[in-house]
Amino acid sequence: MSLLANTVVGLVALLHAWFLVLEMFLWDKPAGMKAFGQTPQSAAATKVLAANQGLYNGFLAAGLVWGLWLGAEGFAVKVFFLACVLVAGVYGAVTASRKILFVQALPAAIGLALLYLGRSAA
Repeated sequence: MSLLANTVVGLVALLHAWFLVLEMFLWDKPAGMKAFGQTPQSAAATKVLAANQGLYNGFLAAGLVWGLWLGAEGFAVKVFFLACVLVAGVYGAVTASRKILFVQALPAAIGLALLYLGRSAA
């Protein structure tokens, strides 16, 4: 179960690293505008805000990688950063797009569940 939990944590980290790239570097490019349903005008007007949001997603990814790097000692770090992702995903689903619930919050919730299941099985 630990391997599966860590795999999900790694996938959530990769997902947030991709969000960093989309929001910081591709926001006003075709891939970024398509991913977030932006027009060239709205992308230009919100580019700085998106870059800031991308930076936060990078911090989430870095925290998850840190937790993985710590191995078994990183349980609390992984839980903390997955909880942050989950809260951000739920907030985003309520305030921006329901799609965020499935793209961001659900993988974090699965990761948290697997971490706790792996811990209780050990």
